[in-house]
Amino acid sequence: MAISASMVKELREMSGAGMMDCKKALTETDGDMDAAVELLRKKGQAKAITKASRIAAEGLCKVVIKDDKTAAVVEVNSETDFVAKNEEFQKFVTAVAEQAVASDAADMEAFLAESWIADASKTVKEALLDKVAVIGENLNIRRFEKVVAENGCVVSYTHGGGRIGVIVEADTDVVNDAIKEALTNIAMQIAALSPKYVSTADVSEEYKEHEKVILKEQIANDPKMAGKPDKVIEGAVIGRLNKELKEVCLLEQIYVKAEDGKQTVSQYVSQVAKENSAKFAVKKFVRFETGEGLEKKEENFAEEVAKQMNA
Repeated sequence: MAISASMVKELREMSGAGMMDCKKALTETDGDMDAAVELLRKKGQAKAITKASRIAAEGLCKVVIKDDKTAAVVEVNSETDFVAKNEEFQKFVTAVAEQAVASDAADMEAFLAESWIADASKTVKEALLDKVAVIGENLNIRRFEKVVAENGCVVSYTHGGGRIGVIVEADTDVVNDAIKEALTNIAMQIAALSPKYVSTADVSEEYKEHEKVILKEQIANDPKMAGKPDKVIEGAVIGRLNKELKEVCLLEQIYVKAEDGKQTVSQYVSQVAKENSAKFAVKKFVRFETGEGLEKKEENFAEEVAKQMNA
């Protein structure tokens, strides 16, 4: 297929690779954007890319905590940033979050079918449709997640006026201001550095194998590694994978407030546990970022909204 300048520009923005490299990658993959990103990564011309880098939807993430043990985060999308800043829309997002924290729904279909807490004569879906009519713009309750701490507590953190919402769950036998402050610090770390897992133990073998394939291709294209024995190449792959895991696993990351610049989040957690004579561990986190995973093309967002409206 013909490769347009706009396609090359989009791939460059996503990958950070050069214009000609992007054009070649798109040509080789017949315009498949995701395949082109993968190809650039294998050639060492792009960093790991997620679809979060292709977002365009506006809206807000909102977290509501019912008590120290129950919290929910929601993402509600709008078509424009203007509406996202609208007080009417913001109140609706808060109401959706309050609905979620009280809900036992397992999926979005069940959630939309629930009675609307603010007006039991309506369902959540009907309340959404009413708000669309009032605001005059398509709105989408995209996702929600509820977290209930069985053996500890939860804390939340919201960044950028609702662009990012984070919940952290801890297993702890002590719940005091110091523990909560530590968890808030960790939530801020999650918002800033966007880890994928709590620890390396949570990383799937599928993820590791996929990354190994990418790393092997990168090494194969590295002139400095040309002619190296298989044992050396395998060691380089493992080394690079371990370095990557330290970036995507929360507890392995360098704690952003570390005074020595070396302390990991895991070591910080251990320090707080010792200072408070507590059994203290991060069990889970949820991080929502507005528009995460949505394609840039407006028709995709519109199709998703339409699908939910017709559900």
